[in-house]
Amino acid sequence: MVKVYGPLMGLDASGSLASAITFSKCKGRNYVRQRVIPANPKSVLQVAVRVMMKFLAQNWASMTAPEKATWEELANNATISTFNAMVSAGMTRWRQMKAPAAATPAAETGSYQASGAATAVGGYRQAVVSFPIAAVNDGWGIAIERNTVDVYRGTLDAVVGVIATPAAAMQTFTDTGLIPNTYYYYWRRFTRKGALDANFAQGSLSAVVT
Repeated sequence: MVKVYGPLMGLDASGSLASAITFSKCKGRNYVRQRVIPANPKSVLQVAVRVMMKFLAQNWASMTAPEKATWEELANNATISTFNAMVSAGMTRWRQMKAPAAATPAAETGSYQASGAATAVGGYRQAVVSFPIAAVNDGWGIAIERNTVDVYRGTLDAVVGVIATPAAAMQTFTDTGLIPNTYYYYWRRFTRKGALDANFAQGSLSAVVT
């Protein structure tokens, strides 16, 4: 990727030219790069990155004003928005298999969600994993891993979903686009302060997908 300096900066160019180069903007900065078509835009690692990116984007609005204010210094230093600062830091932690935090610095503390027995139900090309949240406490979300054998992997590329737990209610994750098979699910809770639950051995869930 090449940053653009000069006339194109003023044009605020976007889009692709002759299927060869692409003009766009990221975090307020214009850039131009070679147009690349991913060989596999839905690889397991890309899915794991996207589900956390989606989680962070969707939960920014519900963050408190004091939480958002903690990102101002980082945002000013990088000349980006507080939202982008939070997402960038959260994704950096996620790639290290750490939980994101609603405020910075991540204290990695807090009480996890209290939950009843989770369930997994298979169907046609999909499975639904449900978590009956009894108390939210400091909980923020749940990262869900899927495998085709009953073995916990604990790696980023095994994660297929991240759901928020904003209330004491049934929270569900629908895993779609599956081929017929038996799938096993594990999960780890995380808090708003960036603590990631080490207790994944609550028992794997299995779902038969047709």
